[in-house]
Amino acid sequence: MSGAILSLRKVTYRYDGNRQNALREINLDIHKGSVTAILGPNGAGKSTLLHVMLGWLTPLAGTTQLKGRNLREYSRREAGQIMSLVPQIENISFDYSILEYVLLGRTPYLNPLESPRREDIDIARHAIVLAGLGGMESRAVTSLSGGERQLVLLARALTQQPEMILLDEPTSHLDMANKSRLATILRELNQAGSTILLTTHEPEVASAVSTDVILMRAGQVVTSGSLDEIFTAENLTDTYGIPIRIVQVDGQRIALWT
Repeated sequence: MSGAILSLRKVTYRYDGNRQNALREINLDIHKGSVTAILGPNGAGKSTLLHVMLGWLTPLAGTTQLKGRNLREYSRREAGQIMSLVPQIENISFDYSILEYVLLGRTPYLNPLESPRREDIDIARHAIVLAGLGGMESRAVTSLSGGERQLVLLARALTQQPEMILLDEPTSHLDMANKSRLATILRELNQAGSTILLTTHEPEVASAVSTDVILMRAGQVVTSGSLDEIFTAENLTDTYGIPIRIVQVDGQRIALWT
């Protein structure tokens, strides 16, 4: 693990028409080569923070730097070659095949109205296999289960060939088998060199995949650091506002509410 790929300093954000800030003076460093989980209850500001990191929302105050350069200086095309997003859910109204949909991830590398090249198609096919959907590229996305669609969104993000993959509540629509599958894929991507950042309200997901944890509540960072330092009963109790204890099961920390 090396220096910060993404840094936030005193970032504050407020949605139009709201009196309260959705984010309040956030200071964070996301280190290159890490798997960082932003963990907290619903409404903590996790998704808002992710969208600020992507440059989709402009902070009221503070700065965001990507690879040592102010995020505002990047074009969407440039940022899209460094960061990709796997959204929590996406409505797909057209009858794309999996391959056609995943190829949309090559947009940051194509000129307007340019058709995908053979290289782009090969990259997309490789991403489909990495996401565990090999042999399904001609299937219509609209015919897939919720778990399969989530893996298609991951394949599209991988097709961007980013240095950093951001995932917004990636397990919220998955059953246990697909959660395990996704966790394995994320670990393999990280071992291959990708920096991973995900939001989740499920402590067991953070425990299963992350090297670092950021705990959020009410638009603020409660604490952050390595998984070993941060994933404690005391910290989780403070974050979720209910008594939580930690047990070890086959070497993995499990959070139990009481």
